[in-house]
Amino acid sequence: MDSERPIPELMELYLDHLRIEKGLADNTLESYNGDMKRFAEFLKFSDISFIHDVDTPAIIRHLIRLRNAGMEARSRARHLVTLRGFFKYLVQEKILEANPAKRIDLPKSGLKLPDVLSVSEIAHLLSMPDIQKPSGLRNATMLELMYAAGLRVSELIHVKVQNVRLDAGYVQVFGKGAKERLVPFGQYAGQKIIAYLATARPLLLKQYQSPYLFIARAGKPMTRQGFWKLLRQYALTAGIHKPITPHCLRHSFASHLLEGGADLRSVQIMLGHVDISTTQIYTHVAREQLRILHEKYHPRG
Repeated sequence: MDSERPIPELMELYLDHLRIEKGLADNTLESYNGDMKRFAEFLKFSDISFIHDVDTPAIIRHLIRLRNAGMEARSRARHLVTLRGFFKYLVQEKILEANPAKRIDLPKSGLKLPDVLSVSEIAHLLSMPDIQKPSGLRNATMLELMYAAGLRVSELIHVKVQNVRLDAGYVQVFGKGAKERLVPFGQYAGQKIIAYLATARPLLLKQYQSPYLFIARAGKPMTRQGFWKLLRQYALTAGIHKPITPHCLRHSFASHLLEGGADLRSVQIMLGHVDISTTQIYTHVAREQLRILHEKYHPRG
Protein backbone atom coordinates (compact mmCIF):
# COMPACT_ATOMS: atom_id res chain seq x y z
CA MET A 1 0.00 0.00 0.00
CA ASP A 2 1.22 3.51 -0.87
CA SER A 3 0.21 4.74 2.60
CA GLU A 4 2.78 2.35 4.07
CA ARG A 5 5.67 3.74 2.03
CA PRO A 6 8.35 5.44 4.17
CA ILE A 7 7.30 8.97 5.12
CA PRO A 8 10.59 10.56 3.91
CA GLU A 9 9.95 8.99 0.50
CA LEU A 10 6.45 10.52 0.36
CA MET A 11 7.90 13.89 1.31
CA GLU A 12 10.43 13.64 -1.53
CA LEU A 13 7.61 12.86 -3.95
CA TYR A 14 5.81 15.99 -2.79
CA LEU A 15 8.93 18.15 -3.18
CA ASP A 16 9.48 16.72 -6.68
CA HIS A 17 5.85 17.59 -7.46
CA LEU A 18 6.46 21.19 -6.34
CA ARG A 19 9.68 21.38 -8.32
CA ILE A 20 8.42 19.83 -11.55
CA GLU A 21 4.67 20.41 -11.66
CA LYS A 22 4.52 23.73 -9.81
CA GLY A 23 7.86 25.10 -10.97
CA LEU A 24 8.67 26.70 -7.61
CA ALA A 25 11.87 28.68 -7.18
CA ASP A 26 14.84 27.13 -5.37
CA ASN A 27 14.56 29.38 -2.30
CA THR A 28 10.85 28.55 -1.97
CA LEU A 29 11.59 24.85 -2.32
CA GLU A 30 14.24 25.15 0.37
CA SER A 31 11.63 26.62 2.69
CA TYR A 32 9.24 23.73 1.97
CA ASN A 33 12.08 21.27 2.48
CA GLY A 34 12.85 22.80 5.88
CA ASP A 35 9.21 22.43 6.91
CA MET A 36 9.19 18.81 5.78
CA LYS A 37 12.34 18.05 7.78
CA ARG A 38 10.87 19.61 10.93
CA PHE A 39 7.70 17.58 10.54
CA ALA A 40 9.68 14.39 9.86
CA GLU A 41 11.67 14.96 13.08
CA PHE A 42 8.44 15.35 15.04
CA LEU A 43 6.98 12.15 13.57
CA LYS A 44 10.14 10.23 14.44
CA PHE A 45 10.06 11.65 17.97
CA SER A 46 6.39 10.59 18.24
CA ASP A 47 7.10 7.07 16.93
CA ILE A 48 4.78 7.62 13.95
CA SER A 49 6.12 5.48 11.10
CA PHE A 50 3.26 5.50 8.60
CA ILE A 51 1.51 8.47 7.06
CA HIS A 52 -1.97 7.04 7.67
CA ASP A 53 -1.25 7.23 11.41
CA VAL A 54 -0.94 11.02 11.29
CA ASP A 55 -4.17 12.59 12.58
CA THR A 56 -5.31 16.13 13.40
CA PRO A 57 -4.27 16.01 17.10
CA ALA A 58 -0.77 14.92 16.07
CA ILE A 59 -0.41 17.96 13.81
CA ILE A 60 -1.70 20.22 16.60
CA ARG A 61 0.88 18.74 18.99
CA HIS A 62 3.55 19.46 16.38
CA LEU A 63 2.43 23.09 16.11
CA ILE A 64 2.43 23.42 19.90
CA ARG A 65 6.01 22.08 20.00
CA LEU A 66 7.04 24.64 17.40
CA ARG A 67 5.43 27.40 19.43
CA ASN A 68 7.16 26.21 22.60
CA ALA A 69 10.46 26.15 20.69
CA GLY A 70 10.02 29.87 19.95
CA MET A 71 8.66 29.82 16.40
CA GLU A 72 6.56 32.95 15.76
CA ALA A 73 2.91 32.81 14.74
CA ARG A 74 3.57 33.91 11.16
CA SER A 75 6.16 31.17 10.67
CA ARG A 76 3.86 28.55 12.20
CA ALA A 77 1.10 29.68 9.85
CA ARG A 78 3.41 29.22 6.86
CA HIS A 79 4.44 25.83 8.22
CA LEU A 80 0.80 24.77 8.47
CA VAL A 81 0.23 25.85 4.86
CA THR A 82 3.10 23.56 3.86
CA LEU A 83 1.57 20.62 5.72
CA ARG A 84 -1.86 21.30 4.23
CA GLY A 85 -0.35 21.22 0.77
CA PHE A 86 1.54 18.01 1.52
CA PHE A 87 -1.55 16.16 2.74
CA LYS A 88 -3.69 17.60 -0.06
CA TYR A 89 -1.19 16.13 -2.52
CA LEU A 90 -1.39 12.74 -0.80
CA VAL A 91 -5.19 12.81 -1.05
CA GLN A 92 -5.01 13.73 -4.74
CA GLU A 93 -2.62 10.84 -5.31
CA LYS A 94 -5.07 8.54 -3.44
CA ILE A 95 -2.42 7.74 -0.85
CA LEU A 96 -4.70 9.10 1.87
CA GLU A 97 -8.48 9.39 2.03
CA ALA A 98 -8.61 12.68 3.99
CA ASN A 99 -6.42 15.66 4.80
CA PRO A 100 -5.80 15.74 8.60
CA ALA A 101 -4.46 19.31 8.43
CA LYS A 102 -7.57 20.68 6.75
CA ARG A 103 -9.57 20.94 10.00
CA ILE A 104 -7.03 23.21 11.71
CA ASP A 105 -8.06 26.87 11.51
CA LEU A 106 -5.69 29.35 9.95
CA PRO A 107 -6.74 32.92 10.89
CA LYS A 108 -5.95 35.67 8.37
CA SER A 109 -3.65 37.27 10.92
CA GLY A 110 -1.65 34.07 11.16
CA LEU A 111 -1.90 30.99 13.33
CA LYS A 112 -2.05 32.09 16.96
CA LEU A 113 -1.98 29.38 19.57
CA PRO A 114 -3.03 30.48 23.06
CA ASP A 115 -0.47 31.26 25.73
CA VAL A 116 0.16 28.24 27.91
CA LEU A 117 2.40 27.33 30.81
CA SER A 118 4.72 24.35 30.70
CA VAL A 119 4.01 21.36 32.93
CA SER A 120 6.86 22.39 35.25
CA GLU A 121 5.58 25.98 35.43
CA ILE A 122 2.11 24.70 36.29
CA ALA A 123 3.52 22.47 39.05
CA HIS A 124 5.50 25.40 40.47
CA LEU A 125 2.48 27.73 40.32
CA LEU A 126 0.23 25.20 42.06
CA SER A 127 2.73 24.85 44.90
CA MET A 128 2.68 28.58 45.73
CA PRO A 129 -0.36 28.86 48.08
CA ASP A 130 0.31 28.30 51.79
CA ILE A 131 -2.02 25.37 52.44
CA GLN A 132 -1.51 25.70 56.21
CA LYS A 133 -3.82 28.72 56.08
CA PRO A 134 -7.56 28.30 55.32
CA SER A 135 -7.45 30.89 52.53
CA GLY A 136 -4.27 29.32 51.12
CA LEU A 137 -5.85 25.87 50.97
CA ARG A 138 -8.90 27.37 49.28
CA ASN A 139 -6.70 29.11 46.71
CA ALA A 140 -4.65 25.96 46.11
CA THR A 141 -7.84 23.97 45.57
CA MET A 142 -9.18 26.55 43.12
CA LEU A 143 -5.96 26.47 41.08
CA GLU A 144 -5.88 22.66 41.07
CA LEU A 145 -9.50 22.32 39.99
CA MET A 146 -9.24 25.00 37.30
CA TYR A 147 -6.23 23.31 35.72
CA ALA A 148 -7.46 19.75 36.31
CA ALA A 149 -10.85 20.35 34.68
CA GLY A 150 -10.04 23.17 32.23
CA LEU A 151 -12.71 25.43 33.71
CA ARG A 152 -13.49 29.01 32.76
CA VAL A 153 -13.08 31.36 35.72
CA SER A 154 -16.83 32.08 35.69
CA GLU A 155 -17.48 28.33 35.93
CA LEU A 156 -14.95 27.86 38.72
CA ILE A 157 -16.34 30.52 41.04
CA HIS A 158 -19.92 29.27 40.57
CA VAL A 159 -19.22 25.59 41.34
CA LYS A 160 -21.47 24.53 44.21
CA VAL A 161 -20.65 21.88 46.79
CA GLN A 162 -23.39 19.67 45.36
CA ASN A 163 -21.76 19.91 41.90
CA VAL A 164 -18.65 18.02 43.06
CA ARG A 165 -18.90 14.24 42.88
CA LEU A 166 -15.89 13.05 44.78
CA ASP A 167 -16.79 9.36 44.56
CA ALA A 168 -16.90 9.51 40.75
CA GLY A 169 -14.14 12.11 40.29
CA TYR A 170 -16.31 14.56 38.33
CA VAL A 171 -17.37 18.16 38.65
CA GLN A 172 -20.71 19.25 37.20
CA VAL A 173 -20.25 22.50 35.29
CA PHE A 174 -22.73 24.91 33.78
CA GLY A 175 -20.99 26.74 30.96
CA LYS A 176 -22.03 29.26 28.36
CA GLY A 177 -25.74 29.17 27.64
CA ALA A 178 -26.26 27.19 30.86
CA LYS A 179 -25.02 24.06 29.07
CA GLU A 180 -24.22 21.32 31.55
CA ARG A 181 -21.20 19.06 31.31
CA LEU A 182 -19.39 16.64 33.58
CA VAL A 183 -15.59 16.94 33.66
CA PRO A 184 -13.14 14.56 35.41
CA PHE A 185 -10.65 16.26 37.71
CA GLY A 186 -8.13 13.61 38.78
CA GLN A 187 -6.62 12.62 42.10
CA TYR A 188 -4.59 15.76 42.86
CA ALA A 189 -7.61 18.07 42.70
CA GLY A 190 -9.75 15.44 44.44
CA GLN A 191 -7.38 15.30 47.42
CA LYS A 192 -7.30 19.09 47.66
CA ILE A 193 -11.10 19.32 47.56
CA ILE A 194 -11.46 16.72 50.33
CA ALA A 195 -8.98 18.56 52.57
CA TYR A 196 -10.55 21.94 51.82
CA LEU A 197 -14.09 20.75 52.60
CA ALA A 198 -12.97 19.09 55.83
CA THR A 199 -10.91 21.93 57.27
CA ALA A 200 -10.62 25.27 55.48
CA ARG A 201 -14.15 25.85 54.19
CA PRO A 202 -15.87 25.59 57.62
CA LEU A 203 -13.33 28.06 59.04
CA LEU A 204 -13.87 30.50 56.18
CA LEU A 205 -17.66 30.24 56.43
CA LYS A 206 -17.76 30.98 60.18
CA GLN A 207 -21.44 31.55 61.01
CA TYR A 208 -22.53 32.03 57.38
CA GLN A 209 -24.19 29.58 54.98
CA SER A 210 -23.35 29.22 51.28
CA PRO A 211 -24.02 26.66 48.55
CA TYR A 212 -20.83 27.65 46.72
CA LEU A 213 -17.68 25.55 46.97
CA PHE A 214 -15.24 28.46 47.05
CA ILE A 215 -16.26 31.24 49.38
CA ALA A 216 -14.76 34.60 50.27
CA ARG A 217 -16.01 37.06 52.89
CA ALA A 218 -19.40 36.65 54.56
CA GLY A 219 -20.02 33.36 52.75
CA LYS A 220 -20.10 35.03 49.33
CA PRO A 221 -18.50 33.31 46.32
CA MET A 222 -15.07 34.36 45.13
CA THR A 223 -15.26 37.02 42.39
CA ARG A 224 -13.57 36.84 38.99
CA GLN A 225 -11.44 39.86 39.85
CA GLY A 226 -10.50 38.38 43.22
CA PHE A 227 -9.32 35.13 41.68
CA TRP A 228 -7.40 36.92 38.91
CA LYS A 229 -5.62 39.03 41.54
CA LEU A 230 -4.62 35.90 43.47
CA LEU A 231 -3.43 34.15 40.30
CA ARG A 232 -1.20 37.06 39.26
CA GLN A 233 0.24 37.26 42.78
CA TYR A 234 1.11 33.55 42.80
CA ALA A 235 2.58 33.77 39.29
CA LEU A 236 4.89 36.61 40.36
CA THR A 237 5.93 34.69 43.47
CA ALA A 238 6.66 31.65 41.29
CA GLY A 239 8.86 33.77 39.02
CA ILE A 240 6.59 33.27 35.99
CA HIS A 241 6.87 36.34 33.81
CA LYS A 242 4.62 35.25 30.96
CA PRO A 243 1.33 37.11 30.53
CA ILE A 244 -0.95 35.00 32.70
CA THR A 245 -4.72 35.06 33.02
CA PRO A 246 -7.23 32.56 34.44
CA HIS A 247 -7.87 31.45 30.86
CA CYS A 248 -4.18 30.57 30.58
CA LEU A 249 -4.77 27.61 32.92
CA ARG A 250 -7.64 26.46 30.70
CA HIS A 251 -5.43 26.68 27.61
CA SER A 252 -2.68 24.79 29.45
CA PHE A 253 -5.16 22.06 30.38
CA ALA A 254 -6.09 21.54 26.72
CA SER A 255 -2.55 21.81 25.38
CA HIS A 256 -1.09 19.36 27.91
CA LEU A 257 -3.79 16.79 27.16
CA LEU A 258 -3.17 17.08 23.42
CA GLU A 259 0.59 16.95 23.90
CA GLY A 260 0.11 13.80 25.96
CA GLY A 261 -1.81 12.10 23.17
CA ALA A 262 -5.47 12.81 23.96
CA ASP A 263 -7.78 13.02 20.96
CA LEU A 264 -9.14 16.40 19.97
CA ARG A 265 -12.83 15.56 20.29
CA SER A 266 -12.54 14.37 23.88
CA VAL A 267 -10.70 17.55 24.83
CA GLN A 268 -13.38 19.63 23.14
CA ILE A 269 -16.04 17.87 25.20
CA MET A 270 -14.20 18.52 28.44
CA LEU A 271 -13.78 22.18 27.50
CA GLY A 272 -17.47 22.48 26.64
CA HIS A 273 -16.78 23.57 23.05
CA VAL A 274 -19.80 21.78 21.62
CA ASP A 275 -21.95 23.58 19.05
CA ILE A 276 -25.32 22.33 17.83
CA SER A 277 -24.04 20.91 14.55
CA THR A 278 -21.49 18.65 16.22
CA THR A 279 -23.27 17.70 19.44
CA GLN A 280 -24.27 14.26 18.18
CA ILE A 281 -20.68 13.43 17.26
CA TYR A 282 -19.28 14.44 20.63
CA THR A 283 -21.93 12.82 22.82
CA HIS A 284 -20.93 9.41 21.46
CA VAL A 285 -17.79 9.58 23.62
CA ALA A 286 -18.66 7.80 26.86
CA ARG A 287 -18.12 9.67 30.11
CA GLU A 288 -16.17 6.76 31.51
CA GLN A 289 -13.81 6.97 28.54
CA LEU A 290 -13.27 10.65 29.36
CA ARG A 291 -12.41 9.82 32.98
CA ILE A 292 -9.89 7.15 31.91
CA LEU A 293 -8.44 9.46 29.25
CA HIS A 294 -8.03 12.29 31.76
CA GLU A 295 -6.35 9.97 34.27
CA LYS A 296 -3.98 8.66 31.59
CA TYR A 297 -2.99 11.89 29.85
CA HIS A 298 -3.39 14.76 32.30
CA PRO A 299 -0.15 15.57 34.17
CA ARG A 300 -2.07 15.80 37.47
CA GLY A 301 -4.71 13.12 36.80
